Amino acid sequence: MIPLRQRPAGEPLSREPLWRDVVGDVLRRERLAQKRTLKDVAEAGRISMPYLSEVERGRKEASSEVLAAAAQALGLSLAELLVLVHQELIRLASRTYGPVRPAHAQPARQGEVRLAA
Repeated sequence: MIPLRQRPAGEPLSREPLWRDVVGDVLRRERLAQKRTLKDVAEAGRISMPYLSEVERGRKEASSEVLAAAAQALGLSLAELLVLVHQELIRLASRTYGPVRPAHAQPARQGEVRLAA
């Protein structure tokens, strides 16, 4: 859980990254790192190419079945894909909120509000 912090006056409100955007970015980054085409990965995962494109661009919220198929097509397990997404979320959250502690690092103090994903 990421503890909420007060936004200083005048500081612009940052947008929390959406799950679908981060998942899409990670899938695209992995595909490009392997120098593979969208068509190749879509065929290997038995996913329609337009749908995989929409997932990579963060326009579609993929089911766990589609994520598992895309991960497998990239030579990853679903767990490995989720670890990569988790790492990216932590990186993005650290830019927005400062260093992020694991949820179990410290219990919430009375009056403190925390969000759980």
